[in-house]
Amino acid sequence: MMSSFLFRAMDTRAGIFLALMAAVIILVPAGNLLVPEGSPFHVPTYAVTLMGKYLTYALLALAVDLVWGYCGILSLGHAAFFALGGYAMGMYLMRQIGTRGVYGDPILPDFMVFLNWKELPWYWYGFDMFWFAALMVVLVPGLLAFVFGWFAFRSRVTGVYLSIITQALTYALLLAFFRNDMGFGGNNGLTDFKDILGFDIQADTTRAGLFAASGLALVLCFLLCRAITRSKLGKVLVAVRDAESRTRFLGYRVEHYKLFVWTLSAMMAGIAGALYVPQVGIINPGEFAPANSIEVVIWVAVGGRGTLVGAVLGAVLVNFAKTWFTAALPDIWLFALGGLFVVVTLFLPKGIVGTLSQGWSALRQRKVSADYEAGSDEPPAPPQSPSAPAKIHPKPAASRLPADAEAQPAE
Repeated sequence: MMSSFLFRAMDTRAGIFLALMAAVIILVPAGNLLVPEGSPFHVPTYAVTLMGKYLTYALLALAVDLVWGYCGILSLGHAAFFALGGYAMGMYLMRQIGTRGVYGDPILPDFMVFLNWKELPWYWYGFDMFWFAALMVVLVPGLLAFVFGWFAFRSRVTGVYLSIITQALTYALLLAFFRNDMGFGGNNGLTDFKDILGFDIQADTTRAGLFAASGLALVLCFLLCRAITRSKLGKVLVAVRDAESRTRFLGYRVEHYKLFVWTLSAMMAGIAGALYVPQVGIINPGEFAPANSIEVVIWVAVGGRGTLVGAVLGAVLVNFAKTWFTAALPDIWLFALGGLFVVVTLFLPKGIVGTLSQGWSALRQRKVSADYEAGSDEPPAPPQSPSAPAKIHPKPAASRLPADAEAQPAE
């Protein structure tokens, strides 16, 4: 069952992506740990950390592409789920400091001692155990997304109205986490981490391990998203994106499909945030900023909406460009980055991967047409796009499926 589900995720594009990711996951840590520093093939530790951060951004972009590219839900609040996952991991890392903090308190983090807190808040209990923190990384963003989506999708809030509400959600969390009495470090957030799972968080081996973990998480989530989008469920999601009312009239419980993919996407964003925090060494309320969510949407648009691979590519390219522009053009880097977005919007409206895929399909169709005109017996077939509108059939009236069951097209 599971093998057949994952088999759906495999095709040429997915195979190329997995091969590249496998090479990156193996070669980058090896270049850092095994190659001498004087060698031109040595990968410095700061580069490993920087690329690890790019991989977490790619995972966040993948989560946004799943809901926006395939279900039509334009989320401007995914930074909230990313930050919540990061705070869950940050709370675990703070509990690991113990007596090594500035004030030497074995229980309370330094900021609580500074603010004269007398005891640990109840919602910090359990975060001294990694398994509990890992559970909260997916449970807290998933629960928030489920509750939010339950009310929003049942009320049939769509389009720009839903986008505005998601932006309001992350802004509300931003204001809440800025308060010192919330118990999350206020404006300064959580920082000064010492170790993770007993390993020094500043050690080269730990940095390489975090990089590999980020790459592995990206690969697994990519396979999951690919399997979903290529299944019957994925066809219904695309139908919801292209014609929600028609899909509902055919008998599909649209709100259930949207709630499922929305919650799954939030969990993926939480995992990305949890992997981001130990690599950058800090988590603060600035990660909730609505501008961060808008920037993620730009990553997906640049790479190619509704392609999955494009979301990963866009996140890496845009953040690499940001890193390069801030060093090469420190005074005008924002204008250079904005110009890049304008150029992509005007000349690559389908994004990089979407445009390349469209061009490749056109070349294949031209070749097939030429072969047909040269005497082939088979007429040319129209080119297929990975995000083309799905053809679905109404549910059979004779059998009523449970509300939580996947809709099956009629024979």
